Amino acid sequence: MKVPLKIAGFIFTFLLSQNLLSQEIGKNITLEDIFINKKFTERTVRGLRSMNDGEHFTTLEGSRKIVKYSYETGDVKDILFNTIDSEFKINDYEFSADESKILLAANAEYIYRRSYTAEYYIYDIATKKIEKLSQNGRQKYAAFSPNALQVAFVRDNNIFIKDLTTHSEIQITFDGKFNFIINGGTDWVYEEEYSFTRAFFWSPNGDKIAYYKFDESDVQIFNMTKYNNELYPENYAFKYPKAGEKNSIVSIHVYDLVTMQTNTMNIGPEKDQYIPRIKWTTQSNKLSIIRENRLQNHIEILIANSDDGSSKLIYEEKNKFYIERIKDWYMTMTEDGKYFIINSEKDGWNHFYLYDMNGNFVNQITKGEWDITDFIGLDNKTQTLYYQSAEESPINKAVYSIKLDGGKKKKLSTQKGTNAANFSKGFNYYINYYSSAANPKFVTLHKQNGKQIRVLEDNQDLKQAIKDYHFVPAEFITINTPSSTWDLNAYMIKPKDFNPEQKYPMLMFQYGGPGSQRVTDSWLRYFAWHQFLAQQGYIIVCVDNRGTGSRGEEFKKITYGQLGKYETIDQIEAAEYFSKLPFVDKNRTGIWGWSYGGFLSASCLFHGANVFEMAISVAPVSSYRFYDSIYTELYMGLPKDNAEGYDDNALLSHVDKLQGKLLLVHGTGDDNVHFQNSVELARKLTEANKQFESQFYIDKEHSIRGNITQLHLYTRMTNFILENL
Repeated sequence: MKVPLKIAGFIFTFLLSQNLLSQEIGKNITLEDIFINKKFTERTVRGLRSMNDGEHFTTLEGSRKIVKYSYETGDVKDILFNTIDSEFKINDYEFSADESKILLAANAEYIYRRSYTAEYYIYDIATKKIEKLSQNGRQKYAAFSPNALQVAFVRDNNIFIKDLTTHSEIQITFDGKFNFIINGGTDWVYEEEYSFTRAFFWSPNGDKIAYYKFDESDVQIFNMTKYNNELYPENYAFKYPKAGEKNSIVSIHVYDLVTMQTNTMNIGPEKDQYIPRIKWTTQSNKLSIIRENRLQNHIEILIANSDDGSSKLIYEEKNKFYIERIKDWYMTMTEDGKYFIINSEKDGWNHFYLYDMNGNFVNQITKGEWDITDFIGLDNKTQTLYYQSAEESPINKAVYSIKLDGGKKKKLSTQKGTNAANFSKGFNYYINYYSSAANPKFVTLHKQNGKQIRVLEDNQDLKQAIKDYHFVPAEFITINTPSSTWDLNAYMIKPKDFNPEQKYPMLMFQYGGPGSQRVTDSWLRYFAWHQFLAQQGYIIVCVDNRGTGSRGEEFKKITYGQLGKYETIDQIEAAEYFSKLPFVDKNRTGIWGWSYGGFLSASCLFHGANVFEMAISVAPVSSYRFYDSIYTELYMGLPKDNAEGYDDNALLSHVDKLQGKLLLVHGTGDDNVHFQNSVELARKLTEANKQFESQFYIDKEHSIRGNITQLHLYTRMTNFILENL
């Protein structure tokens, strides 16, 4: 059919005006842009390894090539390893101490979040020869001895040592057995909560190996079905200690390579305790052992004699609430072996303290009503400590240096937002990672004094995409709520064509867990999807409730023993605050979150029936009786001592209050927050005759990853929001 000329002209003019309007207001974001085309994925610089000279670094490129660069110029200096074998995928690598060899972990098969088995190889840089570490099966956690003559590793829960000269392989533990005894590796809960997997450590001169033994014989088994797209699903059974249940019994041992004898270290008669870290001192027969009680409010540092196992206490600390989980850098020792550094909240704020190796207090290194947020490094040559802190504001993070005596503090980062740093060996250079809510990652290389040498990553493509799609900056505000004596930090994202005369639906997002933060001046999590929703006409709000981080001990630990109580109150009252704004439609308020945020979003819907019309709860803990011992008891104590705290705040106890629309999302292969949580919540909702919607992802773990899976998930959540808000 022919179109009349006048109408055709009108259509042409309309299309032209629409095209010009589209250019003016920007492109519309699609879910495919976010999750398939990755148009808004932030690039960074990761995997850098500083070399011994402090002038060069290496990177792993394309999973098959290790490249050596100059810090000063950025030029490629050498290709240290390269393979054209498409089946050979490097997952990690480690240099020997003299940098003559590289230990390659290839073709990893992941077990949990951090642990995996791999095919390890030894590559000689000079001869360019490569050989398999072992012909007897896949390995875990391989590590060079200090003299690079041996490599220790774990197989089938036992520790082995490969002699690189004689090519012999000896086994030093023999009682390892899946779900019973673990030597040289961690159990599930240590891996998840203390963030390490390799649990053996060479002594400074390489003549001994200190290692953990986990006896998990009495730990309860958790059964998880893996469907694997097979006719008969697999029943995967693993040891998972839940709150109040039996933990692994941990012991510490030292194997002597000369005498071929093993000594057991004295960590006291108590079996129901934690050993968050062990570290060799500068002496090859002195091992430091960090010991903590089950309630995690009493910490002790022991120095053990590896020759006879005897130990002595040099430091202890108690807290009426809890002591934060011990990080890898806790008890960093000076190179001369005279002092060690700890962090503590003993004055109400997280700061660094210096002690001598006899446990005598020397001085407090950092002071003030602000929190240290990360340890970056210690330059022994200049006695300078580098760290990140929230000194300027809880939502901003900056990089500082300070002398061990607490003097000559200097701010190194220059841009307001969130900064982190990674120093070279020798501390001549550092890489600064900066972002803000308006700027994606900006990575720069600096001299030790702060002078910028060059830009390593500027994310220009992403910045252009932000302009092309007219992202709306997040507005940071503080709000006052009736129940909190503190102002709460928040941000708001408005629709790009925002009109203050209109009323908009509001979707709140939060995480809210102890010590966490989502309201930070950084490139925000889920920012692209929230921008997409803002383009659909939604106001996005995020509030950091009481219990979150970077605001001191009192603010953070108010939630002790009552996880979910104060957080729910704060989110509901925050929603009421925002609902009173003239441009917010108080009858269309939703909330969503993941993990702890999933727990909190459902809790808000149950308790705030007069405030929230809908919630999306992804991978929630429906009762903290279901969650792991270390995390849960740190913040809640033991169930037998705090039954009301556990049950009064559990989602399972409040299903009868549901009035709005609930979407429950979970992966069936979640080894962290078990699918059981959503199953039991669904059971209780059904018994209460409460209607809800659910979306389960088969065999997916806690993060529900995968391009198509993510697209499906966010399409599902988007449709739920569009239909119910």
